[in-house]
Amino acid sequence: MRDKPIVVDLDGTLIRSDLLVESGFAFLKAAPHRFYEPVAWLSSGGKPALKSRLANEAHVDVKVLPYDMQIVSWLKEARAAGRPIVLATASHERFAAGIAEHLGIFDRVFATNEQVNLSAAKKRDALVAAYGEKGFDYVGNSHDDVPVWKAADRAYVVNPLPGVERAAYKQGNVERVFQNRAPRLRVWAKSLRLHQWLKNMLIFLPLLAGHFANDPHRVLVALIAFITFGMCASSVYLLNDLLDLEDDRHHPVKRKRPLASGAMPLMSGLALTPVLLFVGFAMAFALLPWRFSAVLAGYYVLTLAYSIVLKRRVMVDVVVLAVLYTMRIVAGTAAIGAQLTFWLLAFSMFIFLSLALVKRYAELHSMRERGLVKTRGRGYVASDLPLIASLGTSSGYLAVLVLALYIQDRGTMALYRHPQIIWLACPLLLYWISRTWIIAHRGGMNDDPIVFAAKDRTSNAVVALCGLIFWLAI
Repeated sequence: MRDKPIVVDLDGTLIRSDLLVESGFAFLKAAPHRFYEPVAWLSSGGKPALKSRLANEAHVDVKVLPYDMQIVSWLKEARAAGRPIVLATASHERFAAGIAEHLGIFDRVFATNEQVNLSAAKKRDALVAAYGEKGFDYVGNSHDDVPVWKAADRAYVVNPLPGVERAAYKQGNVERVFQNRAPRLRVWAKSLRLHQWLKNMLIFLPLLAGHFANDPHRVLVALIAFITFGMCASSVYLLNDLLDLEDDRHHPVKRKRPLASGAMPLMSGLALTPVLLFVGFAMAFALLPWRFSAVLAGYYVLTLAYSIVLKRRVMVDVVVLAVLYTMRIVAGTAAIGAQLTFWLLAFSMFIFLSLALVKRYAELHSMRERGLVKTRGRGYVASDLPLIASLGTSSGYLAVLVLALYIQDRGTMALYRHPQIIWLACPLLLYWISRTWIIAHRGGMNDDPIVFAAKDRTSNAVVALCGLIFWLAI
């Protein structure tokens, strides 16, 4: 028994990830203009050719992969007790060799090469040829592992996919089942970033600014627009996380995201991304004005461009973020059939540029505290901090200036019975902007500024007071 090797699968077992998906998105991020080439590789040479080309073209840092540390510790204990430990994977041999070198616990490695995709029956045949029928124990997680379990002496099942545990038990040799994944609903909610839907509340701003809150039809339309926009945004968040897997794993906070940490399977994220997008646009086309669908399409295209290219361009990224925030207001205006005013558009651009710069400042501040000089996946350096703070505070104060000028506009005087009362909102907004930047300067801005504001009691009080001021002005 001590001489029988423990053979462990890689994807979904030793690591909470899938290296084929990882390498595919790493390739797409590095060379988006070559997006069609993996299809050609697959059609011409099958999976072995696809995996080989991706392994050569894409960079995956094996040191930060989401290893299942319970399995790693268990394997180390078995090896210390004298058991040979073998890695057998359908992933490419280049990745397998890097992982084996990094962990330093494997006595032998079986992996896919340019000729053979080492999966299911082919993996079984290779292991039986090396160790004989029932000459090894096997650790896996998927339906492809069932024929290997059948040939193994003892079967170990790790976080099995639906139906796999039942299929494994039918072989009659299951020794242990490892279950250490977080509850699925909580993981999915975090993956979809439902807390970020707070940003989509901006869709209701035109409803309030145009004094349409007492119109039931427009309120219902705005609510549908909010849900539709949220689905589209969640789809983009998932795609962004798939593209940023490696960068997120090097970040002290983002490495905990479900896809980066392996809490959510990559295939689930890959499948959910188009589903959310399709449902969101289907609802928009069926239930909302075409102008809203056009704005939603523009938002999706711009966000996609941001995720792939624009986020790595200095200052372009924050301007694009400000535009994306503002597009939520434009979408809300289009949904309820209201008129987009100059004042609302100008105020939005300046205030959201300030908040986008707060977000970037907070990331740079955290980076500097960790002793780093340059951001990973961005174009900023630590010495940019004073300039970003200057630009951000200036932009925030310009938003207050726009609000002050708005008070004097003739159209405003027609909308409000007591427009001069709105002046009280200006010092409140000046206070909130200044306080937000001080918090960021002190390293306390650990979240998206809008999400932070939603959780912050002082920010909630400022919003409530501003709402009261506008209500009194009406």
